[in-house]
Amino acid sequence: MPDGSRDSQGRDSQDSESHDREILGRDILAGLNGRVPAALAEAVTSLPLVDHHVHGCFTTAPTRSEFEQAINEGSPDPIPSFMTMFDSPLGFAIRRWGAPVLGLPAHASAEDYWAARSALPVDELDRRFLSPAGVDRWIIDTGFSTGAISSPAVMTERSGAPSSEILRLEQLAEQLIDRGASASSFADDFRAALQAAAPGIVGFKTIAAYRTGFDIEWSQPADAAVARAVAAWQAAATSGPARLTDPVIIAFLIHAAAALRLPIQFHVGFGDRDMDLHRSNPMLLLGLLRQSALAETPVMLLHCYPYHREAGYLAQAFNNVYFDVGLSVNYVGAQSRQIVAESLELAPFAKQLYSSDAFGLPELHLLGSVLWRRSMAQVLGDWVTQGDWAEADAIRVVEMIGAGNARRIYGV
Repeated sequence: MPDGSRDSQGRDSQDSESHDREILGRDILAGLNGRVPAALAEAVTSLPLVDHHVHGCFTTAPTRSEFEQAINEGSPDPIPSFMTMFDSPLGFAIRRWGAPVLGLPAHASAEDYWAARSALPVDELDRRFLSPAGVDRWIIDTGFSTGAISSPAVMTERSGAPSSEILRLEQLAEQLIDRGASASSFADDFRAALQAAAPGIVGFKTIAAYRTGFDIEWSQPADAAVARAVAAWQAAATSGPARLTDPVIIAFLIHAAAALRLPIQFHVGFGDRDMDLHRSNPMLLLGLLRQSALAETPVMLLHCYPYHREAGYLAQAFNNVYFDVGLSVNYVGAQSRQIVAESLELAPFAKQLYSSDAFGLPELHLLGSVLWRRSMAQVLGDWVTQGDWAEADAIRVVEMIGAGNARRIYGV
């Protein structure tokens, strides 16, 4: 909201947002029964986060069916008549943490939740859910965006937090082909397009996990091999839009992007059912990570579940590898404490980041923050009260993972 605007209860918008964050901060610690020391509690609940992998919100109001599909990451199918996605770990988390944002008691019924949500316009829903997340910077993947998803500029306007952009490599390659790039010029055209885009972005993303899996040949292909692969791709795509699934071209994209030394995000693990989950184990990236051409390029492993322990190993083994447990934290709901605890088992804390990977529903942008903060409070609070950690060290780690590491890596 612009400075000085008023909300529906007549309060100044900035005062309202501060008040809502204060209430939410107390709520995050509810039920922990003094397990979180005071200074750590303050750090966890008040830290301005950098969400290093996130998407925009829906620009039009979804139907209830569309809403429930949006909280089912794995399947694009309509929800069967015998069930509701409100009866899922994420559905319960939405009713717990989203209901108070809508003026309802925590754990309100699905019917009451839906009625309250449906009564508000999309822009008001975004403002109610985005601002209390306490995110100081959104790093947005726009590669899956259409007119139905809000732009970074809209995310900034409705949340009050600035946005930076990530460029999706496969999308850029497909755009070049759709615009008529030739097989012989594709390699040079793609490198030129990366150079042109680089000043306006903070990193790249690949969805190789969806297009080829990670069990491919990761050596840098010669331009002649790329030209042959592009020619075959073009020949197969004459009947519709080009969809890149060729492993030679995928490997080329990664190496071309790595040459610019900007961070490259890799979708890892949990995702839609059109991905072969077992082929997205990050251990299958060893053939890529061992190459000297990647050594100076930050490799960002996203969300990672159920391979977050493997990701932690890789973050320890390679100086340029980082990871998060975004997305999965939302989808496991109350079990997020265990996922966060497991992510802290092995990797150095300078190699971990916060993300929500929220897409479409603004509830997910808030939930990512709430569940991560609450999980960190529980896990680190226990370690401090048991005497395993000093409170000052726990606060430093929260600040590193929640914001500091992302600011260093992305330069924001």
